[in-house]
This record gives sequence, C-alpha cells and structure tokens, in this order.
Amino acid sequence: MSQEAAPEQAVPEHPAPRTVPEQKGAGAPKGLLQQMEEMMAALSADLNRLDADLQSTADRLDADLRSTADRLAPERPADDRPEPLGH
Repeated sequence: MSQEAAPEQAVPEHPAPRTVPEQKGAGAPKGLLQQMEEMMAALSADLNRLDADLQSTADRLDADLRSTADRLAPERPADDRPEPLGH
C-alpha cells in the first residue's frame, strides 16, 4: 500500500495585518495628532527641566564669580567709593 502525501497548503500562522487600524477598544493605536501632542508635552517638560537646571547653574556661577571678585578686589573704605557715572 503506498501512502501519498497530501499537497501542502500554505496556511499563514499569523493573520495578515489589517490595512485600517481599529480606533476603539483597549490597546487601539493612537491617532497621529494625539501622538504629536504627547511628544510635544514631553518635549516641553524636558525643556522646562533643562531651563531650571541652566538657571540654577547660572545663579551658582554668578555667586561664585562675585565671591571670587570680592576676594580679589582691594579693600576700600566705605567713603572712598567712586562716584556713580553721570554725576
């Protein structure tokens, strides 16, 4: 008795991807506008953090510079201050 092999049929293991994404239900893809808004919000938060870091660094450097200038400046009596410009 001979056994004939049945012809193999190509059956995909995974169904073909849908061409139109589902818009409702859990795990539904987000719209492009919503993705862009979320990215802009994240970028804005990052920029705000960076601005705060830069401001604190600038303030600290300014204080360090003033401290160094005060240390290096010669001592003057209070009445020996120069006149303000324009007087």
